[in-house]
Amino acid sequence: MTEHEIIEALAAFDRRIAEDVAPDALWTALQDLARQLVGAKLFTVTRVHMAEGLVRREYTSDPEAYPVSGTKPIHRDRYFEVVHEQHRPFVANTIAEIATVFPDHETIASLGCGSVLNLPAFLGGEIIGTVNCLDVEHHYTPERVERSRHLALPAKLAFLAADGRARSPGA
Repeated sequence: MTEHEIIEALAAFDRRIAEDVAPDALWTALQDLARQLVGAKLFTVTRVHMAEGLVRREYTSDPEAYPVSGTKPIHRDRYFEVVHEQHRPFVANTIAEIATVFPDHETIASLGCGSVLNLPAFLGGEIIGTVNCLDVEHHYTPERVERSRHLALPAKLAFLAADGRARSPGA
């Protein structure tokens, strides 16, 4: 993907969030951007509530397999160390690697996914959520992981805008 194509993808994301008022418009625009930049057969967004020690899925591209409901406890494991402490993307490129940190690895595999790229979104030193891209095994090459840095600002913007829409009287 060329620099020009990346700029065009970011501009399209900007136009969509500026104009689309549908409830999931922010997340679908971010999903489309992620799919263009790094690829994502399955795309989810998770909100982190550190004070409660919980995460909650806020958006999913597959509501049947991964519905938006309930919460999960935060586990202090290798994933936590990379994402929460080191502020880096977590990458696992085989289902065996995924199984070491995600108990739902069988569901992930059943969807034809075998690699994961979890991108943390931080504001003011605190994690607010993660953008989660899943695809076939060995999909998240070093080049794609590097390209994922272009999702950092749009992800923060989407989280903040979602917060603003949730507080807005017309939301």
